[in-house]
Amino acid sequence: MGMAPRFNFLLHAFLCLALATTSFSLSPKFYDNLCPQALPAIKRIVEAAVHREPRMGASLLRLHFHDCFVNGCDGSLLLDSTSAFETEKNARGNFNSVRGFEVVDQIKAEVDRVCGRPVVSCADILAVAARDSVLALGGPTWKVRLGRRDSTTTSRALADSVLPSASMDLPVLISNFKNQGLNTRDLVALSGGHTVGLSQCVIFRNRIYNATNIDPTFAKERRVTCPRTGGNTNLAPFDPTPARFDTAYFKNLVKERGLLTSDQALFSGGSTDKLVETYSKNSDAFWVDFGKSMIKMGNIKPLTGNQGQIRVNCRKVN
Repeated sequence: MGMAPRFNFLLHAFLCLALATTSFSLSPKFYDNLCPQALPAIKRIVEAAVHREPRMGASLLRLHFHDCFVNGCDGSLLLDSTSAFETEKNARGNFNSVRGFEVVDQIKAEVDRVCGRPVVSCADILAVAARDSVLALGGPTWKVRLGRRDSTTTSRALADSVLPSASMDLPVLISNFKNQGLNTRDLVALSGGHTVGLSQCVIFRNRIYNATNIDPTFAKERRVTCPRTGGNTNLAPFDPTPARFDTAYFKNLVKERGLLTSDQALFSGGSTDKLVETYSKNSDAFWVDFGKSMIKMGNIKPLTGNQGQIRVNCRKVN
């Protein structure tokens, strides 16, 4: 074998390898040639939805989070039940709680219209909608890595076992996030997503009536709309500015005004206190870390290349 053929062979092998690795890792440019109109279309609809109802921004952010924690960011949360599987929407951390599915349907229809065919996955729609929601609520932006594909199945049981719960203490939260490849800094930064949105009384009742590490005035305020019995779905904000992506969430934690047990756990004499204090005083630090951690979370076990599919309807397998 002469020099040139061997060189060509090696070059060919190298190129194949390079293509294989690049095609299987997510990239912010994934739709630049496939459908450059896709991202602006998503942004338009998210902005309109958040303008109509600021809470929707928090809801869309949460969909991406709950999707990624159950078998990776694969759009599995969007699937409705079939004879083959039960929807993740019925899982403990989701039931009567996750919302925003109509907006996702609307985004999907519009993106498929502007692209002329289904090229954008439901999983990618969730990742982009989360970023656009944070931005629409006055928060930071980041470059979303794209190219995820959609799962063809789902597991309610898995969702039950892996989604973090509001009653978790710090060691359990740390290990829950560690199981997803996320560290303590990611935990604190991503919990800062609770600077927007609302929670239901049934989720925070135990804390406002029984906790000792809670500002008594705050507990009293919250009890007004969350009685000991009844009023389960009554809503309260995580911080005083639920429609603004700011540092008020962390300022609240320092004052023992966290709404959920899992919120206050981040500032309760443990290893995360320092970081909570930093974020409470330095919005730039929080913003930078939030973007980094969102990219990291969005990278959990994606389906890429020819794995999975691009769903035509986000609620159903093709």
